Order: sequence, then C-alpha cells, then structure tokens
Amino acid sequence: MIDEVSSGLLRKLLYSLKEELPRAIELRERLHEVPEPSHAEHATSSLVAEALEAGSVEPVARTGLLARVGPPGKAVVVRAELDALPIEEETGAPFAATNGFMHACGHDVHMASLAALFRAAGSVAGSLPKPLVALLQPSEEAYPAGADLIVREGVLDDRTGAVVAAHVHPDVPWGSVSVEAGPVNASSDNLRIVIEGSGGHGAYPHRAHDPIVALSHAVVALQSLISRRLDPMHAAVFSVGWVRAGSAENVIPGVAEAGGTLRALDPEDRGPLREMAGEIVSHTARAHGCVSRVEVTEGEPATVNDPALAEAARSLVSEAGFELAPAMRSCGSDDFGFYGLTSPTLMLFVGLAGAPGTPNLPLHHPRFLPAREAVEAVARAQAVAFTAAASTIDSVML
Repeated sequence: MIDEVSSGLLRKLLYSLKEELPRAIELRERLHEVPEPSHAEHATSSLVAEALEAGSVEPVARTGLLARVGPPGKAVVVRAELDALPIEEETGAPFAATNGFMHACGHDVHMASLAALFRAAGSVAGSLPKPLVALLQPSEEAYPAGADLIVREGVLDDRTGAVVAAHVHPDVPWGSVSVEAGPVNASSDNLRIVIEGSGGHGAYPHRAHDPIVALSHAVVALQSLISRRLDPMHAAVFSVGWVRAGSAENVIPGVAEAGGTLRALDPEDRGPLREMAGEIVSHTARAHGCVSRVEVTEGEPATVNDPALAEAARSLVSEAGFELAPAMRSCGSDDFGFYGLTSPTLMLFVGLAGAPGTPNLPLHHPRFLPAREAVEAVARAQAVAFTAAASTIDSVML
C-alpha cells in the first residue's frame, strides 16, 4: 500500500500539472497535425524535445529521446510513442492530418501528456524520491519495434528501476483507469503458411496435388488450435489476414500461401501454440500429398504488469480523481512488453468511453479522436504510474 508521503508526492505533481495543461493541449494539436511514420519521426521528435524544456536530451533508437529530471539513482521511465499510422484521417478536426498518416491510437495525446508531466516534475524536482525519465519511443506500430531496439541498445539497463506507461482505450469508461496485475496485452507473432503441391489442369485434379485445397483445410483446422488445444481459461487468438494462390481459373497452382496473427495473453502459451500451429499445418498438408512450412516472424512479448506496481497504482487512483475500471485485458499487443524483459513494468489503460464529444470508435479508426480532456486524464494517469513505481521499485527490482 502507498503511504502518506507518496500521496503527498502525487498531489504535488497533480497541482503542478494544472498550469502545464494549456500548453500540452496545444502541443497535442500540433503533433496530431503533422504525424510521421515509424522510424521517420524527425519533426515529431523535435517538437516534443522543445516542449520538454529539459537541460539535455539523449537520442535513442535513431529518432527517440530520453530526458531526465530528479535525483541520482535508478529511474522510473515513463514511455510515450512517437509514431503514427498510415491512415487517411476522416475526423474533420481543424488540426486533422492531411499527409496520409494519422495519430489514430492516441500517441499524440500520450506525448503531450508526458511533456506536461515532465515539466511538472521539474517544478517539484526536490520532492522526487526517484528520477523521472521521459522516454519518447519510435516505432511502436511497425517492425523493427522501437522498444525492442531500445532494449537491445541497453540504454536503460543499469539505470532503470521500472518502466511505466498509460494508454487511452475506447473500451474503458471515461473517468476511470484500468490497473491490473499480470498479463494485460498479448504477445504477437505473424505466421506465413506456405503449402507446396504440384500444379496441373483444373479439369484433371487427380493428376495434381492441389495446395489450395490443402491450405483451405489447414486454415479451418487451425481454428481448433485455440478451442481444442488451449486451456479455455486462457486467452489467445489466431486470425488469418490474407490468402494468396493461383493466377487462372482453370489452373491448379503449385503453391498456396496464407498469413495470420497468433496472439497469446499468457506468456507460457506462446511457444506451445506456435509449435502446435506448425504441426497442424504439416499434418494437413501431408494428408493432401503436399509439403508445408510455417515461417514465424516473432513480434512483441505479452505486456505483464508487475503485481507490486499494480497494487501501488490501484491505491492511488482515487487520489488522482479516477475510479477503478473493470479489468481490461486484451489480445491486442504493444511493444511495451519488451521492457518487461529487463525491468518491472506497468501499463495503465485510460478510459475514453463516454468522454465529452468522443465518438464510440475503436483504435486505428480513421475518425478516432480523443477529446482534448484526454490530455489531462492521461497526464494524471502517468503521474499515478510514476508515483506508484517510485514508491515501490526498491522492493521489486528484477
């Protein structure tokens, strides 16, 4: 549980945040208007660096930034994402993007909120028990994942006590925050299924080994991967996103391919599910006289909230003016999971459902647009996450 010292720190941060919010809302609109794709967030990075007003800013993963405020020692890293999505915006907002990219996942809000929190922390730097490091991370939406690059560079390893973040979510009620211990976002792997047969004339299928039929049966068989091979109390999903084969109606091709995403909320299920998927495809292909291979592109690990950090944050939620939301776990994925390989982590989900003037739309929709009030909500949630981690990391560091 959190003591009065930690509650006092949170109150100081929240008080200091108030005067930073008008600038943060303006920054959010500027960022939203000029979105940039993964690994090319140069103007975005410059805008945020200027807004941080830090004494020094350290580059990371090419376009990313690290800025530090507070005392010496192991820091609490607060992460926000720089990149946008390749979506044509349809919000009609005065600050809508027109360059073919869009902040349709709330990254503009996360960045502006973190800039406000960083300045607020600077104004009460003498009260911080641990340093706050603002991490502006590139490429959350594309591979190679920015978090993976940062972890591989090792820039956080010896000076980080915990990594925390807050993410807007349209399925969480406005005015509430979801803070759960354990897995909250799934791991993600892409599977490319290739089945090779022997081609021939469509009128003489008995003289061919049809890879399309084999692939079709494999895709259907893979639906039992989750329903019959996994504990029904565990969450996972396999979805096929594309199928490709052939070029003429009367020709049986030699090769058929499909691509899909395999997600597992529980980390221990990830490896076995990949292995079982390969077995299903192999046996199905052989039954049709074909051969197969499954190429796995390993993506993000599951995002797993440290139990002690989650408990500490839950005890601070009401202090920041939030209610505790119902448990929010999903088979969505976030490269934030990579930070859990080296540090305790905590991800909070900030509600948007029912927010002022906010349509009920999913993330990545061309009309997704959090209300301006979301900037304050995310900043308050980031303050909760920082305070919780700063108060507990000495007892939970890996």
